[in-house]
Amino acid sequence: MTTAVARQRLAQYTGGSGQLPMYLEQEVLSWSPEKIILKTYDLFLVSARRGDEHRMRRILSELINALNFDYGELPQRLLRLYEYCQRCVAMRRYEDAATIIAGLRQAWAEAFHLE
Repeated sequence: MTTAVARQRLAQYTGGSGQLPMYLEQEVLSWSPEKIILKTYDLFLVSARRGDEHRMRRILSELINALNFDYGELPQRLLRLYEYCQRCVAMRRYEDAATIIAGLRQAWAEAFHLE
């Protein structure tokens, strides 16, 4: 699920050819699930700055699909935030959605010591 988004994130370096250099592909495949989520948030933020609504929608769908509801209340709260971001994107309020995702990204990076 989010591995596809991570691959897409790195595919931007290929000029849209769809083929990643071997070293980049190996790097993506070695990422932890936590790092994949972090990079997915990064991709959303880049897409928001570019106004790429289609990509933002796809990323939010991937984030929602990646939620594991066996872990109590947190996935439910994330779902509500992601759904709110979807509504913001639909209303072209990209900055509002980006602010939420940026906050989640920061919390995620701190929680898993990824930066």
